Amino acid sequence: MTLIAASEASEAQFDGGSDRRAPGWRAVVALCCALMCGLLLRMWFITHWPHVAGDTLVYGDIAKNWLEHGIYGFTQATVDDPTLLPEPTLIRLPGFPAFLAACFAVFGLEHYTAVLYIQAALDLLTCTVVAMLSGRLFGRRAFWVTLWLGVLCPFTANYAAAPLAETLTLLCIAVAYYALYRWLADRETSPYNRWLYVLAATLGYAILLRPEQGLLAAAVLPAMLWSRGARGWLKGSLTPAVLCAVLVLLPLIPWAMRNWRTFHVFQPLAPRYATDPGEAVPLGFQRWYRTWAIDFASTEDVYWNYDGDRIEISDLPSRAFDSDAQYNATDALLNDYNETARANAALDASFDVLADQRIAANPVRYYLALPAARVLNMALRPRTEMLPIQLEWWKLHEHPGKTVFASAYALLNLAYFVLAGVGLWCWYRMRDGWNGQGALAWSMVVSLVLRGLLLMTLDNSEPRYTLEFYPVFLVAIGALVARNKADKAI
Repeated sequence: MTLIAASEASEAQFDGGSDRRAPGWRAVVALCCALMCGLLLRMWFITHWPHVAGDTLVYGDIAKNWLEHGIYGFTQATVDDPTLLPEPTLIRLPGFPAFLAACFAVFGLEHYTAVLYIQAALDLLTCTVVAMLSGRLFGRRAFWVTLWLGVLCPFTANYAAAPLAETLTLLCIAVAYYALYRWLADRETSPYNRWLYVLAATLGYAILLRPEQGLLAAAVLPAMLWSRGARGWLKGSLTPAVLCAVLVLLPLIPWAMRNWRTFHVFQPLAPRYATDPGEAVPLGFQRWYRTWAIDFASTEDVYWNYDGDRIEISDLPSRAFDSDAQYNATDALLNDYNETARANAALDASFDVLADQRIAANPVRYYLALPAARVLNMALRPRTEMLPIQLEWWKLHEHPGKTVFASAYALLNLAYFVLAGVGLWCWYRMRDGWNGQGALAWSMVVSLVLRGLLLMTLDNSEPRYTLEFYPVFLVAIGALVARNKADKAI
């Protein structure tokens, strides 16, 4: 409510005129209308397409056991022995389980519907914060354009209907950049102003939500050192930045200590392959998978099925084989696997041999072309993974209506990307370069680049991993409607 009130005050101040009361009330009504439309969209997703499965149940089980037993872990009770205590785990950071635990404590265990309603409200708060930042940078029109594009964005709204870390992560990104802007604006007079601590808390919690959000801190903290002629660089920039970095890392200390005490391993973040100490990781299979995988369909049909469900040779695209001999070898290997649908060391070694052959045949494909293709697939694929749309959405003859819908979704997603790119260029061309906000702008650009580079290292292509681009995109789009290169900020 404080953030919304601040946006209202900013709008009223910008309107000017002899009678500021009427414009202020118009702004309040317009803001309520925008947020109501956004709420209706999110409620539609929650009502018709809630998604409580997969990782949600992993997080939920941890949260429930944390509340009931004081153990951060998974349920191990069976019909034969229902008294078994949960088994501790470290595969997920505590940020989102803590959020779920708080919701369960208030609304009841496993009351996921309440979680979805809270996420809808938080997502609207994200839209408001992003609009406020865009308005301060580019003016009143930018505020409204950014707000409407945010509240009506179906891609972020869709994830409010899934108890996953995405909604909270987007909020952290928005608040972090708003806090950075406010801190940079006030640091000349007060380098230790309240926004420094808001920024540190937001960056710290973002890392507790998802380990790769350390990249957000890596993009933001150097921006605090941006001088631009600031007086007393040591006291006005370096010391606050160091303090912020220490505060960001502080929450990881008890987590690392817990993992050392429980598992005797140094693990300040979550492990790359989401495995507890002692669990086998099928590195050979994953290496072979990276020699051909691009699209999300392969993630669902092959990557997630390994070590638990069958994988058919027909699930693989033609690029998974360089020759008939390789096709036959892969088919035989999958047949061996399908006998039990369980991974083992011998299978993993055989997959590793196949990977060696394919990498040696075309290293550029493995190290550059396929990683880039996976990132493009994550970014530009229709964001219908949470909707009842077929994975192979492009097969018009099988499901024409859904293909048209998915194509429209893809074009809308592409429009956000294009508008954001043009907006960044327009912002760069403003007076003094980036309209005098070079530190903030370069931090945003660097965050996009760092995330793109990180995604190139992943095995599985999932569109939700590029959803974090959207807070920056929405701010950048605001530059398109600035009055002129010297548009007054609100």
